[in-house]
Amino acid sequence: MKFFEHKSALRPISLLWPMVIIAVLTLLALTWHWRLQESPEGIGRQAATREITPRGELADDEKTTIAIFREVSPAVVHITTLSVRQDAFTLDLQQIPKGTGSGFVWDENGHIVTNYHVIQGADAAQATFADQTVRKARLVGAYPDRDLAVLAIDARNLRLQPIPLGASRDLQVGQKVFAIGNPFGLDQSLTTGVVSALGRQIESVNRRPIKDMIQTDAAINPGNSGGPLLDSAGRLIGVNAAIYSPSGAFAGIGFAIPVDEVNRVVPQLIRHGKVTQLGFGVQFAPDQIARQLGLKGLLVLRVEPGGPAAKAGMRPTRQVDDHRVQLGDVITAIDGTPIRSMNDLRDALEQREPGQIVTVTMLRDGKEHKVKVNLVAV
Repeated sequence: MKFFEHKSALRPISLLWPMVIIAVLTLLALTWHWRLQESPEGIGRQAATREITPRGELADDEKTTIAIFREVSPAVVHITTLSVRQDAFTLDLQQIPKGTGSGFVWDENGHIVTNYHVIQGADAAQATFADQTVRKARLVGAYPDRDLAVLAIDARNLRLQPIPLGASRDLQVGQKVFAIGNPFGLDQSLTTGVVSALGRQIESVNRRPIKDMIQTDAAINPGNSGGPLLDSAGRLIGVNAAIYSPSGAFAGIGFAIPVDEVNRVVPQLIRHGKVTQLGFGVQFAPDQIARQLGLKGLLVLRVEPGGPAAKAGMRPTRQVDDHRVQLGDVITAIDGTPIRSMNDLRDALEQREPGQIVTVTMLRDGKEHKVKVNLVAV
């Protein structure tokens, strides 16, 4: 009887357990819900869209940059070079991509200026404009000494807009510059910077020095080659040509061919397909032979009969008997500019025109002589 009465006393306690469990579960659910609301995900679900703060006017330099890009980019093209290969099985000839670079419209007749190294060794090329118009391009002329080349496209049904021409002779370090091109194949890319230095010298693809290069910190990467370098007025002041980089990517130093040189070379390439070389009817000994003989200048080997040098009385190298050679005149200066190598001579004559008269300083038997000669195309 007592045992029965003891069990009846515990029954109300056992009925409380389900209520306790329900309460604990409810508390855990509420705690989890509160933590969810406090988490970033919960906050994100409850947050409303924020109101946009008005931008206001763009800065003047930003407006200038945007205007330059909009004005000039239609004249910048993406150049793709192609090589012709024969299929080993079908023997069919196929054109395959070889490389890419940049170029720009020179005139309304469809002439495109680029770097020589962009098209070097290619069998064909094509130019792609900003609106994705594609035209086949043919080579008009090239001048490896200055890493310049001119292509031509069919300009029919195209509204070509040449880039306004500037000058490089009056550039100053610190001027803002803008480069447009196709770095790594990414077309219509704009980079900005300043003129970092002037009068730099780099080596062309045929190992001739290119003098008076513009150095800039505007990012120039592979694919930018051949694109335009612009001043803050949107004028062409150079052609992007090379970078200095241990890694192969841009490292803050890029070089552009000055537009004054471009404006001298490109018209000749369009008219003649090449740049006219000037001389005065003389064949010189190789530089290494002159150095071996201890001469500080260019040794005259041969004088063209009836040429300007012959008329001026220049003496060639000749054999006077079976055992003795009489050295010819040694050219040491042109119009007062020292001449020590063939590169020096080319540089001294490049800026001159056929028919112009120059004063040649030369050594003969240890004595200095000066003669005037008329320059002719060679």
